[in-house]
Amino acid sequence: MTRLLRAEYKRITEDAPTKPFRDVAKLVRRWVKTKPDQNYPETGIRSFGKGTFHKPALTGEQLGNKRICRIKAGDLVFMNVFAWEGAIAVAQPEDEGRVASHRFMMHEVVPDQATAEFLCYYFLTERGLEQIRGASPGSAGRNRTLGITKLEKIPVPVPPIEAQRRFAKLRKLYFQLQRLHQEAEAELTSFTPSLLAKAFRGEL
Repeated sequence: MTRLLRAEYKRITEDAPTKPFRDVAKLVRRWVKTKPDQNYPETGIRSFGKGTFHKPALTGEQLGNKRICRIKAGDLVFMNVFAWEGAIAVAQPEDEGRVASHRFMMHEVVPDQATAEFLCYYFLTERGLEQIRGASPGSAGRNRTLGITKLEKIPVPVPPIEAQRRFAKLRKLYFQLQRLHQEAEAELTSFTPSLLAKAFRGEL
């Protein structure tokens, strides 16, 4: 399936024009005014293109002066200090309404220009990460801050929108199959001790 994704990506981008990222996606800041006694469930992004994850909810009092923004499903999100190592993801339906710190850069993709899934895939390719790293100066450990203006200038491939939508469906199917495989492995692992016990007792 990974090979199929790569082959399809190569096919639709081979002669595709490019546009600056700012022409196909817009940075949005849905600032949240916190209240001390209210809970705010946070979302994080794993590095290396491994998607979003959920953090425990914090109260406004616990957040203190930390600035937070609201996430919408379908946002293309960059974690600005770790984007250079693939902390880039598309917000999922289960992320809708959750929050993230100001270090998360949410983008709404222009619907007739691109899909968030296609752009996310591009930025996680070798070429895409090269562009992100070039826009992320700094050497403080792993923290390299992605510049907003530099990100906006990055040229991205823009195949026909229908081709991007087909690719997005294929990518979604890939993740569904990957999740099913992981669930099957976990279930098999949970059965292994009892199966071995039965084997030793001669019950199989």
